[in-house]
Amino acid sequence: MSTYSGPGADTGERRRAADAPLLITDLVDEDTVQSIAQEAWSALVGDDEFLVPLPGGLPDDAVSSWVEVVGPWTGAVVLTCGRATAEELSRCLLAEHAPPVLDEEDVADGMGELANVVGGNVKAVLPGPSVLGLPEVGSAPEAGADVLRVDLLWRGQALTITVQGAAGALPDQQKNDQKNEVPL
Repeated sequence: MSTYSGPGADTGERRRAADAPLLITDLVDEDTVQSIAQEAWSALVGDDEFLVPLPGGLPDDAVSSWVEVVGPWTGAVVLTCGRATAEELSRCLLAEHAPPVLDEEDVADGMGELANVVGGNVKAVLPGPSVLGLPEVGSAPEAGADVLRVDLLWRGQALTITVQGAAGALPDQQKNDQKNEVPL
């Protein structure tokens, strides 16, 4: 059997290029993420609440919430702000039902809801089909090279939204092999 190696021969390069992970910066831009966030703020926080596209340094007591998106593009949409800002956002979401003192669960629920809405709307503009994970709150997941960062101010307080891909992140094959072993 002979193989054709002349002009137009299939070297596999086209297939490998098509298998390259999608980068978030090729799929969405800062203006789109800011617009999505503004719509979420108007709907959830208040009609007269605005996000201003100005960077402000995040405080040391930063709180993050995020949702994972899994599909042709895989990654997370992360909201990060200071603790006091997270409390005020949660208070706005709870409106007249807000207790005088918010507990950790109230803040986690509020931040999770914001991440869920912003993340769901970001997912809607990405190639699909995709699924959205459950919101998580804590220390922000580590970002790799595939990141789109939008720095905003809400009521003069810093808020950052990052859309960060898991491109290139491959599972540790040895760990997977060990988990999939069946004892004899």
